[in-house]
Amino acid sequence: MKSFKEYIAYPYGIWMLVFIAVPLLVVVWFSFLSNPDFKMGEYVFTLENYQNFMDPLYLELLYRSFIYALIATLICFLISYPLASLIITLPEHRQNTMILLMILPMWVNFLLRTYAWMVLLSNNGIISNFLDFLGFTNIPLLYTQWAVILGMVYNFFPFMLLPIYTAMKKIDPDLLRAASDLGANRFQLFTKVKFPLSMPGIVSGSMMVFMPAVSTFVISNLLGGGKYMLIGNLIEQQFLTLNNWNFGSAISMVLMVLIFLVLGIARLITGKEIDTGGQVL
Repeated sequence: MKSFKEYIAYPYGIWMLVFIAVPLLVVVWFSFLSNPDFKMGEYVFTLENYQNFMDPLYLELLYRSFIYALIATLICFLISYPLASLIITLPEHRQNTMILLMILPMWVNFLLRTYAWMVLLSNNGIISNFLDFLGFTNIPLLYTQWAVILGMVYNFFPFMLLPIYTAMKKIDPDLLRAASDLGANRFQLFTKVKFPLSMPGIVSGSMMVFMPAVSTFVISNLLGGGKYMLIGNLIEQQFLTLNNWNFGSAISMVLMVLIFLVLGIARLITGKEIDTGGQVL
């Protein structure tokens, strides 16, 4: 006889099947077809879509996407780790307040947050006016590659902070005190105890920032002005503008495989499963 837990898992299984498994199979199906007009009975299986992606122009977009995502991930880490280290030293109620303040912008719509940065980085924005006041005039801020990276960092920063904070929260203070009693200085405490124990949170946060950053298209459209096209923009273009679902599906599959490869490498580095926002990979 099935237990109650097995019965209550059925809705989740159905949801996974309908909204994840089936759409993914559809994308895989279209990626191997050549039928831009979607005429019934004229489907032709082919590898042409994947071969077309080997064009140097598309590979350059993929390379740029990975570089921007890596830079954004690194910046998020450099900000989040010291901040999490500071928050963890505060009293419990202040820790909760600080974490709430960090995730508060996430309550605002993603598009609105990005549009806000368009206003701030514009020629007449607060940042440009402040730079003009300091004597730095005619510095382009909006529609640059750094504006795109800034948008990634701002929107995905909480995804790095929370896993690192959670990992630090789990570190037993007795381990740090024991290492200190055994003669470890502050540098050794950090490199031998604190940093290795927080590594799962670092890797998890890095993946949670890298995955949406490498596939984004809204940020590059708005803050980059369309001048810095990423792989996400190419996929959007194929589906919504050119109506080439086959090629768009092939690009999506290539990107997904590459992301899973990165996840696999990260798992080998940590030797543990990686928590990516509710899913353990």
